[in-house]
Amino acid sequence: METDQCHAQAFLQFLQYTLDQYPDQHVVMVLDNAKIHRANVLQPFLQEHEEPFTFVFLPPYSPNLNVVKRIWGWLKESVIANRFHPNRKELRESVVSFLEYLSEFPEKVLQRIGQMVMSEN
Repeated sequence: METDQCHAQAFLQFLQYTLDQYPDQHVVMVLDNAKIHRANVLQPFLQEHEEPFTFVFLPPYSPNLNVVKRIWGWLKESVIANRFHPNRKELRESVVSFLEYLSEFPEKVLQRIGQMVMSEN
């Protein structure tokens, strides 16, 4: 529970940061149903800043709609599954290399996400 509270505080800081970055704009966020997104610690902030935010919550179990889970699955498939990393340093280097690949070839990311959507229908 303490960890959830800590993550909820971090999310609260992120919301405040977002509000500071876009003070005169309406912000729409698509969220999964993580406990931190509905934590009690957020309620006073959300009541005070109801106008600038709209939260769209994904259905309770919808990994096919959550792009982050798709990318995480791709990372696990490419970097972790059936691969031996003798230490944390080499594992970290493999993850960083994968992330650099994603940033270098954003079209591959979009193509991969599109393939996942098509194969799920």
